[in-house]
Formats: sequence, C-alpha cells, structure tokens
Amino acid sequence: MPKKKPLDIESTFAKLEATVEALENEQGNLEGSLGAFEQGVALIKEAQQALQDATQRVNLLLQDGDETRSEPFVDESGE
Repeated sequence: MPKKKPLDIESTFAKLEATVEALENEQGNLEGSLGAFEQGVALIKEAQQALQDATQRVNLLLQDGDETRSEPFVDESGE
C-alpha cells in the first residue's frame, strides 16, 4: 500500500482560497461552480485532518508519563 503524502496546510489553504475566488468570480457556469465547490469541500476535509493530526502530535509531545497535560496556547508574536 503506498504511503499517504503528508499534508501541507499552507498549500491546502492557498488552494482553498483560489477555489473560493473562482466560485466568487464564476459567471453562470453551474457545472464549473459545482466542481469548484466539490474541490473546496475536499480541501476543507484535508485541512481539518491536517489540524487534527497536528493536535495529536502536540498532545503526544506533552504527555507526561501516562498523563497528558493540556496547556493553553499563548501567541507571543503579538498577532
């Protein structure tokens, strides 16, 4: 069985943004709009899976013995 390619969340979001722009600019082509919408839904699922995988990895890194501790995220960049 071939290995699944790791998801690149930044490129997934860029593709999703391009898809949304295409949908916003679509002029009367229902079939094209449906195809773009379908692609957008697939990209959202990919992004959700990537975020879930990242959350699981963080939780594994924070495991302390048999206990997992939760720590709030603090954005120190000021954004």
